[in-house]
Amino acid sequence: MKKILGFIYRHRYDIFSFCILIILVLFVFVIFPKNETKNIVKIIENKTFDIRQNIIAKDKHVNKDIVIVTVDDPSYEFLIETYGDWPIPRHVYAQVLDYIQAQNPKYVAFDLLFIKSLNRIPQSDNQLVQAFKKYQNTYTAFNFDDYSFELRTPPELDKKLSSDVEFNAENVSPRKFSNCRIIMQEIIDVTANVGHINTPKSDDGFIRSIPVIVSYPEYNKEDYTVIKNNYYLYMTLKMAIDYLNKYENANIKKLSIDEKNQLLLGNRKIPLTKKGEAILNWYGESGLTNPNSFKYVSFWEIIKSIQAAEKGQKSIIEPNFFKDKIVYIGTNVFSLSDIKTVPTGKYFPGVEMHATFFNNILDNNLIKKASLPINILISLVLSAFAVFTVFRMRSVMESVITFVLSIGIFLYFSTFIMSKFNLWVWVAVPILMATFMFVCSFLIKYLIKSRDFEYTYKLATTDGLTELYNHRYFQELLNNKLETAQKNNEIFSLIMIDIDFFKKFNDKYGHQAGDAVLKHVARTLKANVRSDDYVCRYGGEEMTIIINADKNNAVVAANKLCKTISSHNFELSPDLAVNITISLGVSTFPENGTTAQELIEYADKCLYKAKETGRNKVGNSDV
Repeated sequence: MKKILGFIYRHRYDIFSFCILIILVLFVFVIFPKNETKNIVKIIENKTFDIRQNIIAKDKHVNKDIVIVTVDDPSYEFLIETYGDWPIPRHVYAQVLDYIQAQNPKYVAFDLLFIKSLNRIPQSDNQLVQAFKKYQNTYTAFNFDDYSFELRTPPELDKKLSSDVEFNAENVSPRKFSNCRIIMQEIIDVTANVGHINTPKSDDGFIRSIPVIVSYPEYNKEDYTVIKNNYYLYMTLKMAIDYLNKYENANIKKLSIDEKNQLLLGNRKIPLTKKGEAILNWYGESGLTNPNSFKYVSFWEIIKSIQAAEKGQKSIIEPNFFKDKIVYIGTNVFSLSDIKTVPTGKYFPGVEMHATFFNNILDNNLIKKASLPINILISLVLSAFAVFTVFRMRSVMESVITFVLSIGIFLYFSTFIMSKFNLWVWVAVPILMATFMFVCSFLIKYLIKSRDFEYTYKLATTDGLTELYNHRYFQELLNNKLETAQKNNEIFSLIMIDIDFFKKFNDKYGHQAGDAVLKHVARTLKANVRSDDYVCRYGGEEMTIIINADKNNAVVAANKLCKTISSHNFELSPDLAVNITISLGVSTFPENGTTAQELIEYADKCLYKAKETGRNKVGNSDV
């Protein structure tokens, strides 16, 4: 038992800290996670992700075979002037597609919704339909939403647009939509290369992930009850699957999500969130402003090149520019509402977001979130180190510097593993926990130090047996009292006390009984003086009281103490009670002395007179 107690005492700081750490973990992961707090922590964590993405983006390179054809502001102005209105006739897209396909690209994807409109021109629409029928390496998109049934009757989607997905992970649940903004049925009739392009935003307005798989119901046409839910793929995912099957012999026939929440694409694995989303690994700012990002071609350049070819003139775009390329066609005009906010850019065209996803699949570098146990372990390790810096460092400055450096190293570590392993570990929670532990440890450390100081101070100033102030501290108190009294012209008195016949009593009943008597007298004295009076053990059986009273009042108080002690027998044991008496002497400042020695000597003379004249009384030097 002594060894155990000794171990606990030697490691009391670590044990206290460990207990606080466990309480903190329970607080964070059991009590703490209220919705509002979780949202705040989530926003902070997302911001740390954005910062890390911007840091590591400079070391990443886009695939130069991915090209974006965009309706930018100059193109938009050119198209309005040329065709008179927006949207432009759809045969223009057919002409652009013919121009690109003539150069044998690998794939072409339209980030555009070819829905029916009031300005529909049948012949123009038909040219686009025929182009989709002709080029089976061309993809287009539609969009899901949750609009009211009163506003729009949910359309029935062609079964060839859905995909079979095998779920081996119980905690992946793709987002469910109740309505759909469908495109021209004529396009769907000639091609199955149609996927959704929904891109939901986070609470802070940023887009960080892509819903690669979503759910849309098959309705009963009579009452629109749900018959079953079908799964639909993101447009870029459909195109990527065809690319991997054709160019890498991936042989992907049926999609499967394994028990680790990964969508299996041949030898590639796409980590998914619980909502069936893939977190993108960004390549920096948009190619509109970043020369190291995706190559952009303005839509008007292609139109001009088509016109030049018709006239036998030199094309603006170099020959075979689109050969073996993956081409995305979209817009980046603010008025067309296709500008997104992403971790690496406030103004990011939606079409480039699709290109980023395709590039991620080719690089097999989509972001994966670290598991909860790993994040908790990291939080505990960082918090434990924070505690270590507080209790093991010599100074506050050393602790603070070491802790700040540890946070810096952790931030570098989290950025490094995101760069090298595409792993997203928590930053916000570990740093918040570590900081909290750092502050708590300081409080605990200095609280314990304060308690140790109080304990040490008590040992230095208190008599261990009687718990009265000891002789050394009595001298200090008396000198301080004299200094104050002289300065403020005050009066105080000193009472000297001696237990009568204590030596004979000690010899007769033993030292333990003597100690019990000393404790009894000490308790009685302390209980019968005011809080601003000081009771001290002078030595042996002698005690003193520094009392804030003049001579007369001090004598009255001394007589009262004498009577109180003698009026009650003290029980040494159940069958033995003894009578205890005391003798007292009183001196007063400045009447009987102006120094400590003078006051002690005068009070001691009075005490001696009391003993000479029969004991159990207050003596007077004049007696």
